[in-house]
Amino acid sequence: MRAIHAPADGAGGALSGHRIEIPPPDIRPYAQGNRGVPYVTTLDSGKPGRHVMLCALMHGNEICGAVALDHLFRAGVAPARGQLTLVFANVDAYRSFDPADPTVSRYLDEDMNRVWDAASLDGKRASSELRRARALRPIFDSADWLLDLHSMQYSATPLALAGTTDKSLALARRVGLPGLIVRDKGHAAGPRLRDYADFNVVAAAPTALLVECGQHWEIATAETAIAVTRRFLAASGILAADEAARILAEKVPPQRVIDVTEAVMVTSENFRFLGDYHGLEIIPKAGTVIARDGDREIATPYDDCVLIMPSRRLSPRQTAVRLGRYAE
Repeated sequence: MRAIHAPADGAGGALSGHRIEIPPPDIRPYAQGNRGVPYVTTLDSGKPGRHVMLCALMHGNEICGAVALDHLFRAGVAPARGQLTLVFANVDAYRSFDPADPTVSRYLDEDMNRVWDAASLDGKRASSELRRARALRPIFDSADWLLDLHSMQYSATPLALAGTTDKSLALARRVGLPGLIVRDKGHAAGPRLRDYADFNVVAAAPTALLVECGQHWEIATAETAIAVTRRFLAASGILAADEAARILAEKVPPQRVIDVTEAVMVTSENFRFLGDYHGLEIIPKAGTVIARDGDREIATPYDDCVLIMPSRRLSPRQTAVRLGRYAE
């Protein structure tokens, strides 16, 4: 597979040193769908069972999910019971993807994974992402299980972001991949899809999992997206029993859990990390200064603090990094 070199960091924000190893799949064959909403397709077995949903392209430059859904379509996936819905979310942003400047297609107007609350969805604010989210809302409202496929800025170990409810943790364990489960409350800038409505209500049955599959454009990231999707479908109960058992019998590494205790939000225009952090660094001593936000020092609150997904998007109200510790 031919790799395309991205330029060094500059005005467009491309990530220095990373190659575009994954060819963006052509998703135009899935445009019509069958739900009355473009790029949404539901496969119905006609038998009782869960409504399982797979979401790709919440961010237009995170193409591993599109690879996974395209793989399923090409393989002729069909549920043996229940329903399976495949969603390509921010298609307009994805259409703008340019390997010469691959980060700018994350979104067009605003981050689509920060609008999933009633105030945003029912409000009067207008944006490309909100229009699409409002169209997709009834689709997501019908899901029993949701897998939202994402990727990261740095080459890093894949993560399952399970939120804080026990049902989400149980879902991550049932799927068995990735090997790291992160329990966090989300972002101050707005709720993610996996935190939307009943997905985040303890007493409600629907549940969701967000998986960060690896660095945005590495081949291994697409492979992880496909592997996680296979196990998610097998765990959901919508595949034939023998096929599901075969998939779930495949050996995977033991999982570990990281509890996020706080998310560091950028409050100034002058936030900078004091080290070259890419994620999952363990800072041994409490009180170690890892960043400065204007005049404010950001220090680790306890020994063996784990840095989760430090960001290059360091503008006010954005999450710079999450701080956590291994629970097991």
